[in-house]
Amino acid sequence: MKCVKKFLCGFLSVAVVFCTGCSMAVNKSTDSSNNILALAPKPMAVNDIIRNPYMASSECAVHNDSYSSDITDAVLPLGIDSQLSTSFETQNPMAPSAAFYDENNNAIMPFCGGVAITDVSGDVIKRKGVFVPSQHDDSNYVVQISYSFVDSDNNIVMPTSHGHIIIVQTMDEKGEILPVFKKILDVDVSSQAKKVLGEDIDPNLLSVVYDYSGNLWFVTGGFRIYPDRSADGFLGYLSSDYIEKTMNRQKAPAEDSLYFYRLADGEGAENGISSNEDGAVILTNKSCYMLNADNGVKVNWKVDYESNGANMANKDSEYTGEGLAWGSGTTPTLTKELVLFTDNLDPVNLIAVSSKTGDVVAKTPVLDTLGDDVPVSVENSILVYSAGDGRTSVLVCNWYGAGNSGLSDPEADSSVQSYDNIYDANWTKKGNKYIAPGVERVDIVENNGEYIVEKQWTRGDIRDTSMIKLSTATGYLYGYWQDIDNDMWLYAVLDFETGETVLEKNVSKLAEYNNMAVGMIPDVHGNALYCPTNNMEMVCWQDSFVTLPDSPARIIDPDNMERYHITDDDFKDMSGTDLAPATYCMKVSIDNLSQKSAVSFKVNGLDKKPSEYTLFYEDSNGKFKKIDEDWSICDADGKEADKKFQLDMNTIYEIRFEIADNTDIDLDRNEKNVKVSVILAKN
Repeated sequence: MKCVKKFLCGFLSVAVVFCTGCSMAVNKSTDSSNNILALAPKPMAVNDIIRNPYMASSECAVHNDSYSSDITDAVLPLGIDSQLSTSFETQNPMAPSAAFYDENNNAIMPFCGGVAITDVSGDVIKRKGVFVPSQHDDSNYVVQISYSFVDSDNNIVMPTSHGHIIIVQTMDEKGEILPVFKKILDVDVSSQAKKVLGEDIDPNLLSVVYDYSGNLWFVTGGFRIYPDRSADGFLGYLSSDYIEKTMNRQKAPAEDSLYFYRLADGEGAENGISSNEDGAVILTNKSCYMLNADNGVKVNWKVDYESNGANMANKDSEYTGEGLAWGSGTTPTLTKELVLFTDNLDPVNLIAVSSKTGDVVAKTPVLDTLGDDVPVSVENSILVYSAGDGRTSVLVCNWYGAGNSGLSDPEADSSVQSYDNIYDANWTKKGNKYIAPGVERVDIVENNGEYIVEKQWTRGDIRDTSMIKLSTATGYLYGYWQDIDNDMWLYAVLDFETGETVLEKNVSKLAEYNNMAVGMIPDVHGNALYCPTNNMEMVCWQDSFVTLPDSPARIIDPDNMERYHITDDDFKDMSGTDLAPATYCMKVSIDNLSQKSAVSFKVNGLDKKPSEYTLFYEDSNGKFKKIDEDWSICDADGKEADKKFQLDMNTIYEIRFEIADNTDIDLDRNEKNVKVSVILAKN
């Protein structure tokens, strides 16, 4: 039995937006029956990515994939009877500050300096399996979870604070989660680097990634890598041959399989690293590198960029904090053809580089229309979407003011990864009025080998630190920030094409609900968006789209509901028809159902006549079959729509049919438990 979560008060509104300069006013909109409207799905083509074969096919890293795209294919809330709930942290010093997923959709989150498979669905955050170095490795190092990932064998690959790369196994041979993860690889990278490169190097491993040949790349660095204060960093890789032998329990000397490249003049990385088929991409505080393994580090190309250095706090400004990076604040984000990042000038420039040649193919100022009184510092990964049609859409967010001004002190140690040390106290304690605003979408369009920059929209009223996510399944952008006019922390949904706010979900006016500089967590099961807060809580926003209309007292937990976007081609293959999906594939699990009962799935986005739709269920073999029994499309009162009536895509309808235990449609063979998976298709 799942725990009952604490539910938060709040109201849902659909926003109608009127632009006046850079600000946007929001009005609530309801339908004629005073029911809140929801967003109609606008599915997009999935991001055009070639999956890294050595990394999990899931959203296996903080920035989602090896391209660091910050794009999810998960269905996120649309406002269909949506609600908020919280899960409380009782063991960690704060709510889990990052998450990614393994192949079994288990959430991987930080825990007490280590890592855990974590369940945030109850009223208390729980761990199913853990690896904490101080408890399980007899050592006081911690792992750098923000730049770790899950590999193709479901193991977690992590750099550590003492300069090692470790890999931990999370499951046994039967696929059961180990209560304590098993360390299966441990390589002391920094000690070997000092033997090869000299003692006067920066030993702090920051980030790791596999290239597409299975070589494990790494780089040293951290926040605020001042070239005139910092030791030289280094980058390099651990060979795929060594990793393969180790996984097969064959002994091999690690020192013969480590390859290094020393950086110069205080150069080091300040963010994560990425990879595509052309190689591993590392962005330092001075340059961007495309790297290959060739019995040593081969620099395919190197592109230098400019920086004004750390964006310092202005004593006469309302912002008491400052920037975090000396160079670019972005993890390099990739497409098949491009490498994209920002510099650190005034104004900040977005730079697009050919992945093959290193040629700068486009460069444009961003966030440059906010006004002279708005300082700009891009400190979070940029979001990059490409459908493979020659258009690359980039979202860039301002983040000036989050950094602790004390980091400017020459004696400051930015390697101490605590909030008190890294972040501005006024922002963490008082809210987003201490963060400078600005979000911009810029498109880079390829035409016959030439690249043209097209500015799409700018928002001068959004102060975001939550790393806005694009859901290709819904077609909208999702964020979490504070309305500084009324202090309300809220989830917000933006129209991807226009930047307009189209949906909001209020959370709290308490300053403690600050999202604390960490990204939101899309639930890959397709019905939740999580945000860690400074209140020791994980806030969850979910749609509640399944009911039992004959049993209104039975409340189905939204955690038991799932949604997935199915492509036309996949549906044709799974159904053996030429029909196209009209809704998401929707699943629900219902416990203690002892008799036949009507079930209702709430949907919108329908614009045909009911007679033009067919309902399918998913069988135990993953195939879709037609539901031959009676089913109907109804209004909210259960009245069946006329077969010839033209449905309205903005109206929420109910798909109703009967379910019972131990029928063909029931995927759960346990007595009195029913699980069904359905999808509506159109002619």
